[in-house]
Amino acid sequence: MPALTTLPTLLFDQVAAHGDKPFLSRKVGEGEFVSQSWAEVGHAVTSLAKALVQRGLQPGDRVVLVAENRPEWLIADLAIMAAGAITVPAYTTNTVDDHAHILSNSGARVAIVSTAALADRLFPAAVRASLDFVVSMQLPAVVPQELTVVTWDNLLAEGAALPGDARVRAEEVKPDDLACLIYTSGTGGRPKGVMLSHKNVLANVIGALAVVEELHAHTGGAPEGGHTFLSFLPLSHAFEHTAGHCLPIAMGAEITYAGGADSLSQDMPVVKPTIMVAVPRLFEVLYSRIMVAAKRNTGLKRWLFERTLDIGSRRATDPASLSFLDKALDPLLTKLVRSKVRDRFGGRLIALVSGGAPLNVEIGIAFQALGLPIYQGYGQTEASPIVSVNRPRLVKMHSVGPVMQGVTVRIAEDGEILVRGDLVMHGYWGDQSATEQALRDGWLHTGDIGVVDSDGYIQITDRKKDIIVISGGDNIAPARVEGLLTLEPEIAQAMVHGDKRPYLVAVLVADDEVIRKAAEDADPAAAVKKTLSAAVDRVNKRLSQIERVRSFVVAEEPFSIDNQQMTPTMKVRRHIVRGRYGVELEALYPNKG
Repeated sequence: MPALTTLPTLLFDQVAAHGDKPFLSRKVGEGEFVSQSWAEVGHAVTSLAKALVQRGLQPGDRVVLVAENRPEWLIADLAIMAAGAITVPAYTTNTVDDHAHILSNSGARVAIVSTAALADRLFPAAVRASLDFVVSMQLPAVVPQELTVVTWDNLLAEGAALPGDARVRAEEVKPDDLACLIYTSGTGGRPKGVMLSHKNVLANVIGALAVVEELHAHTGGAPEGGHTFLSFLPLSHAFEHTAGHCLPIAMGAEITYAGGADSLSQDMPVVKPTIMVAVPRLFEVLYSRIMVAAKRNTGLKRWLFERTLDIGSRRATDPASLSFLDKALDPLLTKLVRSKVRDRFGGRLIALVSGGAPLNVEIGIAFQALGLPIYQGYGQTEASPIVSVNRPRLVKMHSVGPVMQGVTVRIAEDGEILVRGDLVMHGYWGDQSATEQALRDGWLHTGDIGVVDSDGYIQITDRKKDIIVISGGDNIAPARVEGLLTLEPEIAQAMVHGDKRPYLVAVLVADDEVIRKAAEDADPAAAVKKTLSAAVDRVNKRLSQIERVRSFVVAEEPFSIDNQQMTPTMKVRRHIVRGRYGVELEALYPNKG
């Protein structure tokens, strides 16, 4: 295992160890990927770092990086840090104003961008920020005259011609120096720049490596041929940055960049990943596709699938309920059903890791029942970001597992989860007040409410700031209610509302199939409302009196990144949705004062 002191020296150590072995792969066609070796990536990082230094980049300078998941993202990130500078990842979904905020707030001197389409949104903000220069992998049709732009290929060639070794500068970087400023995606208000040092990120990587060793112990060793990560979550998000970017470097693993979330079903059987990290929304989509395909089966095939789901679910939640016949049938179901499901995911998976938002318990159990090893974890950007994760020795799907190695958690008097350890951020860039609110007496105040059980497993009950307090004084966790609503096949998305109101109401997004069938009705809107009402009634029977949804508004369109009603990591931006449907929601309280 190489020394884990800083991220660029880690990469250079792994380049020396793995040389011509494949490292990074990109999709170039249907089912076709091309790879670069560790040595080729190391040469590119060295060339880019030397060119950036030659052009005046100083230790501690900030460089904004705007690119989709691709090999150049990793090369740029490691080159920036090898030059002693700080990477500022930005989402590809950012608007011009979003970029302007990040450039201004971070005080960046340089930006790196991939496609012409992304450059069209970055360049106007870069002009406003008066950047020293911008590196573009693909030039747009129009380049502002006020902007100094150099192409990626030219900069690499420039650096390759320079004498010296980038590792010399990289060796001057200290573990406590900042590695990156990761701007929170922001479910409310302007995003803040979270300051993470090399020590912060690598503390998280060390904890993750220990979990991987537990997985190996559970599965009988590392996968034959080594590990392959399939990367598709935005690398600008802390979860993918640590678990899908830095961790595989430390493991000496291969990273393959997916063609996109839409092509995952086609990519997984080709890439054959061993570890994937994802947000719950992806698992919801994959679960829906599996169930739709299963419903098309008839006769014996359908019976076998339903028995697999039933027996597997009970094995995960109540093993004592399994009969002798269930236990005898289970190995046959593994051969006939689970093996085929696993093959659709590539057949080599040892872990699907869910994070970024609460995973629906029923969906997690269904994945386990079908032979797909899924482990829910918990964290936040301010903790680099992983705080805890379930372990193969004991999976509690309603929990987010025990803490990672080197992490301490305690529960405050009001139920808030507090975190301490080397993974905790240095603070928020340029925001001392917010830093003092979040970091007190060495503890990170997460804003999440939870409990720790007798096994040391953490259960999140809700976000402190998202808890709804209805006018009667009762506290309600919206995540629980929304999770049950979206389990109904008719409801694609949901957001409940009711703070300081007498009861809960909701904004519901109808499933596509509901909309399609309603289109055949004389009054489509009424047909959708009627179908959703029946689904809400079913959910209400499972809720306490105070949690029940009394009425709802049907959303005009799905919550999405494009309409800004979801963050890039698929969390609902509650304040945006409330702003859009606020008048209609308030109209559902006819007797309000």
